[in-house]
Amino acid sequence: MLDFRLPSEYEDLRKTVEEFARDEVAPVIGDYYERCEFPYPLVAKMGQMGLLGLPFPEEHGGMGGDYFALCITLEELARVDSSVAITVEAATSLGAMPIYRFGTDEQKAEWLPSLTSGQKLGAFGLTEPGSGSDAGALATTARLEGDEWVINGTKAFITNSGTDITGLVTVAAVTGTRPDGRKEISSIIVPSGTPGFTVSKKYSKVGWSASDTRELSFQDCRVPAANLLGTRGRGFAQFLRTLDEGRVAIAALSVGLAQGCVDESVRYAHERETFGAKIGTYQAIQFKIAEMEARVHTARLAYYEAASRMLRGEPFKKQAAIAKLVSSEAAMDNARDATQIFGGYGFMNEYPVGRFYRDAKILEIGEGTSEVQKMLIARELGL
Repeated sequence: MLDFRLPSEYEDLRKTVEEFARDEVAPVIGDYYERCEFPYPLVAKMGQMGLLGLPFPEEHGGMGGDYFALCITLEELARVDSSVAITVEAATSLGAMPIYRFGTDEQKAEWLPSLTSGQKLGAFGLTEPGSGSDAGALATTARLEGDEWVINGTKAFITNSGTDITGLVTVAAVTGTRPDGRKEISSIIVPSGTPGFTVSKKYSKVGWSASDTRELSFQDCRVPAANLLGTRGRGFAQFLRTLDEGRVAIAALSVGLAQGCVDESVRYAHERETFGAKIGTYQAIQFKIAEMEARVHTARLAYYEAASRMLRGEPFKKQAAIAKLVSSEAAMDNARDATQIFGGYGFMNEYPVGRFYRDAKILEIGEGTSEVQKMLIARELGL
């Protein structure tokens, strides 16, 4: 028989992160959010807990867990706040994971211990002002001059790229032309502070206000040839694998936000009175919350399956796209319904559902829009 219960080690982790999110994140994150300030103390605490090293082997400073452990962590964090959750997701899935997957022994030894401990954060430089869903339209270039790469171009919407503890950005760049005339794309590690590497001021964002997101520019930025990540010309394949995995992680984060909307709505339905009765006694509210719970349940099963296939080494591109599509839409729908249940209070930033509403929309855009997910699903079906 199929058993959807979490094994004890995952359930213990879930409870630990749930407690941390409830007791340490929830009381302070609203102030960070209002000030658009990065929560360094929370990130340091999560580093000490090993949350940023969950899916990495102990030999690299990690916790010896797996990607599903990371997903469970993201879900529990996002039940309380998505800024903290996306900081962990980007640092782990986009920052450290490419180095673990594709880096040399020397690169792993240099970077992974500080990334998995949370002492440093890594970032993933793919998106550009003119290249989002069309990742093949990259304009950033890197040419090899002697024993150095010379990088020129601009990256946009890069998470964790400008914090005081950012250590590196892995940059996708055009490094030549393939025999068939297409662009040769490679990935190159650029340490923070490298001359010619400029980090712009933080974006003014609708949501994720306590996370770090910036535009990056490279003007004759020189790094050693040894900073090439993996094989030259394999950058496109590398970031496709990175995005497939990242979509499972974003699905888990989306489920967390959607679940947080249910949690807050149930609590409020027991407290709020109108016309002499608790609003939870009204069928209109009951049905709305029931629909919200059904969305969460369905989306969670979708990302569980995608993660399961990934860990077994089976193809999971379609399942990752389905999970990302279903869960991000569940998050958006639940945020809208929770805000409606709270009425005027739902429009106030002092209530979590106000943050949830602001944070939800980006989940249908980042790491592949909903339209891209539908395209991938259709392609996997042979259409």
